[in-house]
Amino acid sequence: MIAFIDDHRAVYGIEPICRVLPIAPSTYYAHAARRANPGRPRATRH
Repeated sequence: MIAFIDDHRAVYGIEPICRVLPIAPSTYYAHAARRANPGRPRATRH
């Protein structure tokens, strides 16, 4: 689904695509952040 959003976000936008697909925009943005900086550890709650 992430690849689909990447392919179509310029035309439709991320949020409208996520409204139709079963994915939250925050999930997409988190995935994009991990792709941009794969060596950075994920945030943990204390």
